Amino acid sequence: MKERDDRLVLDAAALAGEILLESGAEIFRVEDTIYRIAAAYGVEEAEAFVLSSGIFLTSEGEGRKTFARVKHIPLVGARLDRVSAVNQLSREIEQGLHTPEEAMERLKAIRAMPRLPAWLQVLASGVGSGCFCVLFGGDWADALTAAAAGLLLYIYLLFVVKGRLSKIATNITGGALVTLICVLLYGAGLGHHLDMMIIGSIIPLVPGVAFTNGIRDIADEDYIAGSVRLLDVLLVTFCIAFGVGAVMACYHTLTGL
Repeated sequence: MKERDDRLVLDAAALAGEILLESGAEIFRVEDTIYRIAAAYGVEEAEAFVLSSGIFLTSEGEGRKTFARVKHIPLVGARLDRVSAVNQLSREIEQGLHTPEEAMERLKAIRAMPRLPAWLQVLASGVGSGCFCVLFGGDWADALTAAAAGLLLYIYLLFVVKGRLSKIATNITGGALVTLICVLLYGAGLGHHLDMMIIGSIIPLVPGVAFTNGIRDIADEDYIAGSVRLLDVLLVTFCIAFGVGAVMACYHTLTGL
């Protein structure tokens, strides 16, 4: 019975770590949560090794069978709602509010949490693009144009791409799309600063959370994980810049401006 309980505890700790890592949490947060959950249920021998794309969890104690789990976690977008929910659950576990079985059920529910409604994501993209346009020095006409481009960008990502393209293709085409929209609207007399419009409208594509976490991982001496995150960020940034540059080159070639 004790062996089965220990395994359930370690399964719960591993699942919590998986949810955090695939949701964009920092490496130290993933490891700390695993250790806290295991210790709260009396499993002190757990050892976790976490990379940006995988978790290695082992446990071996006197009178216990060895537990080992290796899980590959692909690099995906951030889900801060899941990170917050797992953090709250781990605090409740430390307070003794949940049995291992209840913790597993809560974790499964957290993993199944739906994303925000599509209309809200589209609206947030538009509002964010417009606000960043103003932040970078654009006027209100530029902001409205950037907001329109941001709205269309997320409509493209959610209803046209639907995850069918690779990350490279998605970011290249996304950067090209918003640039084309801004160029067309600018040519129609909407907006006054093309560069500010484009900068504001590509912000929804920029992986800011991944960049911040990569820096934090390196600061916490998780050099491998931090370097992988930053390499992924650089790849995304290059793809966005390539899409923007391709459209701008065509625009300058055709108009001579």
